[in-house]
Amino acid sequence: MYKPNSDSQLNTEGWKDINWRKVERYVFKLQKRIYAASRCGNVKLVRKLQKTLMRSWSNRVLSVRRVTQENQGKKTAGVDGVKSLSPEARLKLVRELKLTGKSKPTRRVWIPKPGTDEKRPLGIPTMYDRALQAVVKATLEPEWEAFFEPNSYGFRPGRSCHDAVNQVKKAIMQKAKYVLDADIAKCFDRINHEKLLQKLNTKGKVRQQIKAWLKSGVVDQGSFTATSEGTPQGGVISPLLANIALHGMEERIKQEFPRMSHSGRETWYHKKGEEFPTPDVIRYADDFVIFHQNKTVVQRCRDIISNWLSDIGLQLKPEKTRLSHSLNPELSDDGIAGFDFLGHHIQQYPTGKYRCTRDSKGRILGFNTLITPSKKASKVHLEEIGRIIKKHRSSPQSALIKDLNPVIRGWTSYYSNSDAQTVGELSRQDYLTYLKLRRWAKRRCKNAKKASSKYWTTIGNNNWVFATKEGKANPLRLLTHSEFGSSSTEYVKVKGDKSPFDGDLVYWSSRVGTHPELSSRKAKLLKQQKGKCTKCGLSFQNWDVLEVDHIIPKALGGRDEWKNLQLLHRHCHDEKTAIDLIEIRKKQHSKNLEQLAQQWDKNEWEWVDDVPVILGRKNGSENPSSKQTGEQFKLDFTEVWKKGIKGETLTEEEEKLFRVLLN
Repeated sequence: MYKPNSDSQLNTEGWKDINWRKVERYVFKLQKRIYAASRCGNVKLVRKLQKTLMRSWSNRVLSVRRVTQENQGKKTAGVDGVKSLSPEARLKLVRELKLTGKSKPTRRVWIPKPGTDEKRPLGIPTMYDRALQAVVKATLEPEWEAFFEPNSYGFRPGRSCHDAVNQVKKAIMQKAKYVLDADIAKCFDRINHEKLLQKLNTKGKVRQQIKAWLKSGVVDQGSFTATSEGTPQGGVISPLLANIALHGMEERIKQEFPRMSHSGRETWYHKKGEEFPTPDVIRYADDFVIFHQNKTVVQRCRDIISNWLSDIGLQLKPEKTRLSHSLNPELSDDGIAGFDFLGHHIQQYPTGKYRCTRDSKGRILGFNTLITPSKKASKVHLEEIGRIIKKHRSSPQSALIKDLNPVIRGWTSYYSNSDAQTVGELSRQDYLTYLKLRRWAKRRCKNAKKASSKYWTTIGNNNWVFATKEGKANPLRLLTHSEFGSSSTEYVKVKGDKSPFDGDLVYWSSRVGTHPELSSRKAKLLKQQKGKCTKCGLSFQNWDVLEVDHIIPKALGGRDEWKNLQLLHRHCHDEKTAIDLIEIRKKQHSKNLEQLAQQWDKNEWEWVDDVPVILGRKNGSENPSSKQTGEQFKLDFTEVWKKGIKGETLTEEEEKLFRVLLN
């Protein structure tokens, strides 16, 4: 097999024969070097390494794999209609990837916003543009990760919503503060192109290509519209460009309100003899909050941010921007204490001296800070559960449980680092879900007592488990919200200056296994496998898509138990599934042949001139007048097939034969 001498040369080996371990190590090594050079301020070395990575075959083939195999939108086509590429087409795409300074328009898709009647516009690029954007993103991201602000958490590798919410709690847990809860109006759609390109500080083909993507336009139901501002939502590189555009917000507040000691000069916001802390700015994409104990300072921050955003073509959304207090409702503009941030409601509640928290010096604070699911998030979750139950009004109980479990598991996992269990929100969700299920069961049985005995059973010490009764060993049961639990004190936030590109493998490996967005099943398997994929042997990275696989498929007799489970990359899982399907089809084919043989065994027959002649039933007497030739028997097969397709009534024997023919 031919191996290129240089990584920039095209590799002619097959897609399945690519050494992905070697490819990922090569790309990650270059990204670490770019990060280190950017931290040192060596711009010349950064551009040289970026050019090497841009031309790298490893980077291109890895980008194509992420776009065509790992991304959720791999089956979504752009304006050219290309999707779901074969291995040969992927290799062809790798060979064609090149910075040309041109781009095809994006396809407009409207998706509903959760909990509202509004719709969010997405711009879906072509598969070629998505792969090329992934190549460029892999080179630009390490450079910008080196000096992104520490309290920026949205769309960054190794960071999540839980880090942002945990930082919010740290900012207010020692003292009640005023809060500016703000949202940027249509952030992705209104970013000024020229300001963004100036911030990027790139030249040559990279700048031309990014500008082409920004100016590519959109096609909505056949009509083309040019784009003079904004980045297309749905592009691979768009979140990174949005973060670059919003970079500097925290630094601007620090310049206006620097930290001052008790001996610092006196200003309108700082009284001599007192310490003045800098306002806390915590941002997740276009949603951010600002905290300070002085209301005038927070109001001034709002004006500063508004002016700063106007320079890049953005503005605050008035209906989603409010000034409140974390403890006292009287000090909030709308008379409501607390605020909502990333689906969480964060508020401080007054408590007695024996139950309240203490500050770092051991003084009683008089309040507790609680993080709970917002009312809107709880309502949307219940509506989703109700929609699924309504959808399965006539479905088997097992189908309903299979659809409900991922929703319950996902919602409770997201709020696993909150105080939802402390305030009883998880128990409330369980009770409201039970009421919906009781109504579903009563509708089917017309009797509440009969419904409870049919659909609810006893497992262990729990007498009310919504579960199937097929097989006592491993029944399919509905998960509850309460069994997951939650705590806002156990989660360890990512360090502000850490990045996956800094090379600290020990730190990031330990975080992968304890990440809140990872289910308990995946976390346990990750620990068993020591952070490595059992198929390819590569270590899991923070941005990898992990999937649980049955070593022996359930269709081949495998069971849903720990010793039969493994954790794989999504692309590795696809390859194993393709191999498993061959064995499953062989088994099904053998089963069909066996059923057909059983049909023949019920009759007495013999070969006459290479044609099977049926003499009669084995248990009945021979009737010469009922002899059928092979040709007549084939006609019976045809008649059974026609009757089955038309939905006519079949005898028991004809129905069995029709099932065999159908398979």
